[in-house]
Amino acid sequence: MIRLTAADELFLHQIPEPLPNVATHHDHWRESIFFILHPRTRPGDVLVLTMAHFPRREEVDALQLGRIGDERIFARHVRSYDGDPHTMVVGPASIAIVEPYKTIRLSVDPVAAPVGVDLTFRARTAAYGLRRGTMKAGHEIIWDQSHMFQAGTYSGTYTYAGTTYPVDDWWGQRDHSWGIRDHGRCPLWMWLAIQLPDGMLGVWHWEYANGARVYTDGCFAPADGGPPIPVIDFRHDLRWIGSDGQPAAYGADGSATNGVAGRVEFTLAGGQRIGVDATGRWAAPYEPFHRGGLNEMVVTTDDGRTGTAIYEVTGAHHWHFFPDTTVVGLPA
Repeated sequence: MIRLTAADELFLHQIPEPLPNVATHHDHWRESIFFILHPRTRPGDVLVLTMAHFPRREEVDALQLGRIGDERIFARHVRSYDGDPHTMVVGPASIAIVEPYKTIRLSVDPVAAPVGVDLTFRARTAAYGLRRGTMKAGHEIIWDQSHMFQAGTYSGTYTYAGTTYPVDDWWGQRDHSWGIRDHGRCPLWMWLAIQLPDGMLGVWHWEYANGARVYTDGCFAPADGGPPIPVIDFRHDLRWIGSDGQPAAYGADGSATNGVAGRVEFTLAGGQRIGVDATGRWAAPYEPFHRGGLNEMVVTTDDGRTGTAIYEVTGAHHWHFFPDTTVVGLPA
């Protein structure tokens, strides 16, 4: 007998199976939502809340990442499906879609988690749907995923070590992805969320270990809610830096690094080119689980706009970013 859930009552099905069955029964199939926030104009605290469900494991989890002061934070909350893979509640964490693509409430109980949050995300740009991307190693699927992202403002509070801090119109981004993602075997990916006064520059970019491009998609999304303008080309010249701001080798575990710095260049549909120079520091390194991580950046564009950003640089092995790691079974 097949198992049905409450969501099977609704018009949600995409394959001739009950939810949450998926098209490819795979260890790394997941559906994930991700929220990140930081001050508008200067480096400061960075908060991340994620939630994901995993059909093969039949569980839902929520991660808390980031940095408060000089303290790095990490917590994982998990529950089994137990007949309900769809409700966005995991232990002390909950996410409520108040109005799709406009308003979302984030909550984490400060008594039951190291960081409590009571935050509201409000969209400041239209959502952008990226095209499906795929990467294989021979016949094996490493990555096969669809994705959307959207910039917004956050307001509310967060609580850490007994102190509650205000969040007054911070900038940030959220995304939603679904499909197969074998993080530990993807050679390199970058996810950049650049917040500027007039909009958001975002890109998702993957490479093979030798630097050959696999996938690039992204946009400039205006802050007035106008239609996003797709990114048609992306170039990067980033480097790891140490605590002194000078170039540093990532090595085996990134212990000598304190963030990234350098230049990226976007070409938008229609031919407009935007160069962005940035320097930053770790917001949430992924070691020891994965290489690289999230960096909080201060950015300046070629035409003088300034803002703040999150640069995610991660992967398993790459000639420039992770030359000293060894991973078996990477795509070539």
